[in-house]
Amino acid sequence: MKCSVYIATSADGYIATNEGAVDWLHSAGNSDADMGNNPDMGFSAFMAAVDCMVMGRKCMETIASMNLTPEQWPYGDTHIVVLSNTVKEPPENLMGKVEMFSGDITDLVKGLANKGFKHAYIDGGSTITSFLNLKLINEMTITRAPVLLGSGIPLFGKLDNPIKLVNSKAIAFANDFVQVKYDVKYP
Repeated sequence: MKCSVYIATSADGYIATNEGAVDWLHSAGNSDADMGNNPDMGFSAFMAAVDCMVMGRKCMETIASMNLTPEQWPYGDTHIVVLSNTVKEPPENLMGKVEMFSGDITDLVKGLANKGFKHAYIDGGSTITSFLNLKLINEMTITRAPVLLGSGIPLFGKLDNPIKLVNSKAIAFANDFVQVKYDVKYP
């Protein structure tokens, strides 16, 4: 099964403030820029390419706190699994939209593949780090927002080994965001 990351960070590498807020993403950059036919910087095209998603508990809680309407829900009918060893039920507003999972990540990926899923979207800093340490991530798309937070929750945690990123492709958007896509090559 292919596993891909698609995530935004501040220019200094944080995915959220220390409190977990991501509202800075909406105020960063040039909001008056003409984004042409790519206003979401490729997110819709990425979502069309995946058939399932794995996120961490903190990521789920951030999404739940946004109280998104059905029209605002960015994941369509994508099958979503949330990793948590402590939370057994999703928040009320995510009931029926996510499945909770506690256990071995490798078993989860094998189970998803056995159910016919072919391409997983991996989201959340701790989850991404865990997948990288298990050598499960195939590609990463990181979009840097033109803002410095100075502190916060970093994208990557402690990695077991250095990981080489290859075949980079970069796009600078009119709104001053910069996106880089990498293939992941493990030692």
